Amino acid sequence: MIRVVIAEDQQMLLSALASLLQLEDDIEVVAQVPDGGKALEAIRNLRPDICLLDIEMPGLGGLDVAEAVRREGLGCRIVIVTTFSRPGYLQRATELKVDGYLLKDEPIEDLVEAIRKVHRGERAISPELATRFFFAREENPLSERERDVLRLAAEGLTTDQIASALYLTKGTVRNYLSSAIQKLEVESRHQAVKKATEKGWI
Repeated sequence: MIRVVIAEDQQMLLSALASLLQLEDDIEVVAQVPDGGKALEAIRNLRPDICLLDIEMPGLGGLDVAEAVRREGLGCRIVIVTTFSRPGYLQRATELKVDGYLLKDEPIEDLVEAIRKVHRGERAISPELATRFFFAREENPLSERERDVLRLAAEGLTTDQIASALYLTKGTVRNYLSSAIQKLEVESRHQAVKKATEKGWI
């Protein structure tokens, strides 16, 4: 039996997805959660084989959950299921070595087959996404620290709060923000966060 956790912030889609997967003889949905924080909690407590994650959710996004799962060595395989086909997201997902990356508008049969493939240790990526990624790949110009600073800025933290969270001085945080703004060729912190998020770089 393949034990699955589903994380999706649209309740109707979450329920529908769970109901359809439960029809399969070899798949058991052990938890349905509306955000990334609860997904990580469910993975830690239930130790599922696979977690289906949306990318953009309240609190932790799907890629943030994937990063935490890898960092903590939780052993759960990750399948991203999203409406977002931006190459930047796929690039970050690839860097995090997620096991599957599919679009929500694909037939349920494709998702079921992807779950089985991933459970066997294979990878499953939407052909459409793979093609777009190949032709539109952009390297992430941001350093790891610049990404950390922008992620916290995206959550609405002030310069003081970011400095405190990352154990940096305010001046250092300002330098990272300034460097990120320059690299992204934008004019403000807000624009830098917006562009880096759209590209999937944070």
